Amino acid sequence: MGGLKKPKKKYLAGKPKKIWNKQLLLEELQLMGEYGLRNKKELWLARARLKWIVRRARALLSMTAEERAPLEVPFKEKLYKMGFIEDPNVPLDRILSLDVRAILERRLQTLVFRMGLAKSIHHARQLVVHGHVLVAGRRVTSPGFLVPRELEDKITIEQ
Repeated sequence: MGGLKKPKKKYLAGKPKKIWNKQLLLEELQLMGEYGLRNKKELWLARARLKWIVRRARALLSMTAEERAPLEVPFKEKLYKMGFIEDPNVPLDRILSLDVRAILERRLQTLVFRMGLAKSIHHARQLVVHGHVLVAGRRVTSPGFLVPRELEDKITIEQ
C-alpha cells in the first residue's frame, strides 16, 4: 500500500519567518481579538490567501498589456464576487495594497457579528460552530467560511 502522505499545511505561506518578533506578536494578538480568531493558524491562513492574491496581481502587472488584458478582468471579477475589492474596475495597484483585514472581514463569523445577529464576535463564532447559522438555507459550521458578496444578504439565524 505504501505510506500515507501528510497533507500540506495551507497556512505555511502566511506564517511569519520570525514568530517571536514583539511588534508582530502584538499585531497578531490585536487582530485575533478584533476578529475573534481561535488561534494564529486562522490568521496565517488569511495571510496565505492574501499572499496568493498579491502574487497573482504582481504577476499580472509584470505582463505586457496584450497578455494581461484577458487575464485581468476575470481576476478582478473573482475578487469582487468574493468581496475583497469594492469595484471590479479598480487598478491592480489597489489590489497590491490589500490588507489581511479585507480577508478577515469576509469570514462568516465576522459577518454574523457585523450584521447584528450576535452580541459579540465570540458569540458569533459560537452560533456558527453550533450550527445555528444558515447561508442561503444551508447550515455552515465553519466560522472561517468566506462568504461571497451574493450570499452576504442570505445569512440567517435558525432558532
